[in-house]
Order: sequence, then C-alpha cells, then structure tokens
Amino acid sequence: MPTEKVANQDKKNNKPHYQRNTKSRQLMNTKEPKYTHETKVFALGGLGEVGKNMYCIEHDNELIIIDAGVKFAEEGLPGIDYIIPDYTYLVRNQKKIKALLITHGHEDHIGGIPFLLQAVTIPFIYASPLASALIKRKLEERRLTKATKIIEINDSSRVQTKFFNIGFFKTNHSIPESLGIIINTPNGRVVTTGDFKFDLTPVGEPADFQKMSFLGTTGVTLLMSDSTNAEIPTFSLSEKVIANSIQNEFRKADGRIIVATFASNVDRVQQIVQAAVKFDRRILVFGRSMENVIQTSRKLGHIKCPDKYFIRNDDAKKFKDNQILILCTGSQGEPLAALSRIAAGTHKFIHIKPTDTIIFSSSPIPGNATSINRVVNKLFRLGAKVLVHSPLNSLHTSGHASQEEQKLMLLLTSPKYFFPVHGEYRMLKIHSELAQDVGVPKENTFVLSNGDVIILKDGEARLGNRVHADDIYVDGNDITGLSTAVLRDRQILSEDGMVSILISMDSRAGKLLAKPVIISRGFVYMKDSYQLIKEAEHLVQDALTKLLMNKTTFGEIKNTIRDTLGPYFYRKTKRNPMIIPVIMNKKQ
Repeated sequence: MPTEKVANQDKKNNKPHYQRNTKSRQLMNTKEPKYTHETKVFALGGLGEVGKNMYCIEHDNELIIIDAGVKFAEEGLPGIDYIIPDYTYLVRNQKKIKALLITHGHEDHIGGIPFLLQAVTIPFIYASPLASALIKRKLEERRLTKATKIIEINDSSRVQTKFFNIGFFKTNHSIPESLGIIINTPNGRVVTTGDFKFDLTPVGEPADFQKMSFLGTTGVTLLMSDSTNAEIPTFSLSEKVIANSIQNEFRKADGRIIVATFASNVDRVQQIVQAAVKFDRRILVFGRSMENVIQTSRKLGHIKCPDKYFIRNDDAKKFKDNQILILCTGSQGEPLAALSRIAAGTHKFIHIKPTDTIIFSSSPIPGNATSINRVVNKLFRLGAKVLVHSPLNSLHTSGHASQEEQKLMLLLTSPKYFFPVHGEYRMLKIHSELAQDVGVPKENTFVLSNGDVIILKDGEARLGNRVHADDIYVDGNDITGLSTAVLRDRQILSEDGMVSILISMDSRAGKLLAKPVIISRGFVYMKDSYQLIKEAEHLVQDALTKLLMNKTTFGEIKNTIRDTLGPYFYRKTKRNPMIIPVIMNKKQ
C-alpha cells in the first residue's frame, strides 16, 4: 500500500509544523542506527480485560501511543485505587515516543495519562476538544500542565511524522467526539476503531460511514476493533430509545427523581437534563466527577440547558419535591459515591423519602453487581421506588457495538488482518470468530495478550517477539505501584488477620527476660481464645529457650517463631494469620 510523502523538517527553527484539517504536523526525529524497517503493533493494556487501554505502533525510531487508560480495582485487591499498564517498555524507548493519540474521553482511555507523564516524556497529546478539556483537568489536579502539549483535533485533522501519516474518523459512543484512528505506516495501514457502536439515531453527530467505506475500498492491512459486547447478538439499542424511557418515568413520578449514571456518559446526561427541562424540574448535581463533566460539557456545548435549571442545595427549599431532579454518581455502588451515601443515610444534604423515584441509568460493570445490589436493597428498605435497567424497562444502552455492528465494521473496512482488542479473552475470541464469519481467514486473526507483538512487513503480518507488559497496582498517586508481596500480605490480613508476638530477651546472656506475649488482630478474639493464646505462648517460649542455648541470629529467632506458630494455628483454626515477631533486646 503506498503511503503519503512526508513534508521536509524545519531545520531552521527546529520546530514542528501543525495545522488542522488537511495540513500536516511534522515531528522531530533523531539519528538512530540501522533498523529492520518492520512495523510493530502491540498492546500494553486492554487485552484480556476491559480497561487500561494502551496500544502502541512502532517503526524504527518512532513510536505512537494510542490511549492511556486505567482499570478500576475489583474485589480482592484491598486498598488499590487503579490498575495501570507497566510502562517499562516505554521508559526504555522514551526517545522514540512521538505522540499520544486519544480516541475519546473515558477513564479507561485517558485516566492513566497523569501516571504516564510521571514515567516518560510525551511531546504531544492529540485529542478532541472534550477529551482535551477532561485531560487538562486531570493534569491541573496533579500539577502536570507543563509536562506535555495538548493539541485539539477533529475528524479532519492530520498528524504526520517521518514514518506515520495519521488521520481520524467519527464514530458513535456514549461520549461525544469519539474518534477512530487511521495510521498509515511504511508497511501497511492500521485502523483502530476506538470504542464504537452504530447508532442510526444518535444523540449527537452520526458516525462517518462514508470514510469507513472508503478505507475498505482503498485497503486496510490491520483492523483493531472494540470487542466489549462480542457476546451480545443483534444491534445495541439507540440512545433515542433510552431518552423516551427516561421521559416516561419522569412523567409518572410524583416526588423527587434521583438518577444515577456514569458521569462520563455525556450523551445520557444530556438526555436526563433535557427530560428535566421538559418536565420543569430543577437539577441538583452531586459527585465531583459528575460536576466536572457537566461543567466541561456545558462549556463545549454538548450539554445544553438554561442556567436557571441548575440550582444549589440551598435553593432546593424553594421548590416542591415534584420539581426536583437529583443527578448523582454511584451507579456502580461505589462506597464513597453520592448515591451510596444517600442510601446509607450519611449524605449531608439528601435523605430518602417514600415518594422518591430512583433510576439507575446504567448497567453493572463486571464485579460490581454485589455492591449495586447492596445499595438497591438499602433504598428499597427506605421506602423509595427503585428502577433498574431490565428487558421490560429500557433505562440503559451500551456505548459498545454488539455482534451485528461488529460485523458491519468488518464489512465496511474489509481488513486483510484482524486484531480484536478491548475485551476479556472470551470476547476477543468470539470477535475473531465473527470476523471469520464475514470472510477474514482464520489464520489472519490475532487473539493476543498484552505484550504480544504483531510484525507488519510489506503488507503482511506475523507474530514477533513479546515486549514486557504487566500490571501496576496504584495505591494513591504513587506510580511505582505495589508489589505482589504487598498485595498478598493485604489479602492475608483481610482473610486471616494477624498475630504479633513480643519477645523480650538478652542476646548476650542467651535467655528470655520474660514470657512471650501474643496479640491478635483479625485472627481470633482474645477473650474467647484464652487457652489457644496461652498454649501458643508456651510453645514459643519452649522453642526459643532451646534455640538460645547455642549461638544464633535474630533472623533464626524470627523464623523459629513463625515455624512454631504457623502450623499450630493452622492445626487449631484452619487459618494462616500473618505472624509478626517483635524482638526487644536488652542492651548492656
């Protein structure tokens, strides 16, 4: 496939060129040794999982990154806030990085940017106006605004480097300004859909079917496509259907309406706001992420509503209950989100009334069903009317393509090779089978894991050597992450608790100065387990008395304590608490 010629670099001022629409941006290159002239395509996140999307395309001394997301921690990862990709490969190849391209403004695509910028230097981030605004907010919070340059793009923009000629096309998703990306490389054309669906009656602008079809006509070497809903047959519901359902519930409600949805689902938020305006309800917004997204989206014109409809809590007293809409976070049962605090009765301003109607305009993220059910049950106990999405009650639709839409994308783009991304393994597998159903040969599909590399050479694709890819567990804002050992300790503490044993000794004399003392936390209740604790203390005392008869070390003393108590506690309780020896040594 022929590629477009690259404009000459501006050697005089050493500055890159960029203009929107049909003109190009030339990024600087440095002299490097000889290369194989192959193009590598791989993922550092987003394969075998839903979240932390990060895809890379590398040719010789240039590397382009597509998206930099996070994955939210599920149960079983105590204390973990986010999971991000391991950036080791990018750190090692930092000089090659030319740009970060963003498909849309959801957390699983932009949430990792602050962490990424702490690890490597990204000269330019290209994103739509809405995604750019959301990224800037993140960088401002972490004082990273000077770490990179954010350049706004649209579907007509072009980005050009020495080896890559990059374009964009409009797609439909649950957030405006979602883009697919076209990367022309020396070895073929790579197209990534980003998150998409085909909504024939969208809330915002329609997808660019014409450009997708043109890509199929002119040739796509490798298609990377969203696999999230590969298990769901037919087409996804249109957002317009959801809008009608929401308005029907607004029409029936006699008291306050409380709606919980994803803050990042801007299209849905717009429909909820429109319903509030139509039925003359004033809007109270709770939840920092919801407030930020609404503020940003209103500035950019994606959420349209007269100012008078948004009110503060103090103003709510002026209106009747049937004139109030509460729009909040917490659709996934997050413990600290606004709806969870309302359900628990700990919210500062909002307390549930029997006349309230609560609408969950969302679907559970895998792993969150238990948390959501817990919140729903609490709301029912308080007497509220609770509505959740069901086949009989269309209050939510996915922003991701179902099977027929995935087939349509494959038919429009007609790729030579297919690389399903953005999904758990079974989703990737099913998506590859759908590709085979519409004519992509089985040997031309790649169901891969993070770190696996596709090599493009002269329009042909094959597997190459793996690159390093792993998970980093973020506790707070520290990107160094937590080791698996720390996570294992947290797991033990959460399940089996801990036992601390205090030893007072004289190492020079080789004797104990007092009987060992055991303190239990989360293992057994001390008062109810007096005999167990006393017997354990005697066992440790006997073992240490024998050990101290000969010359020993503090390490051997600690190991003896653990080797004595571990089997004893398991024999008695079938549990393995964490054992922490504390040695107090007499100094002469």
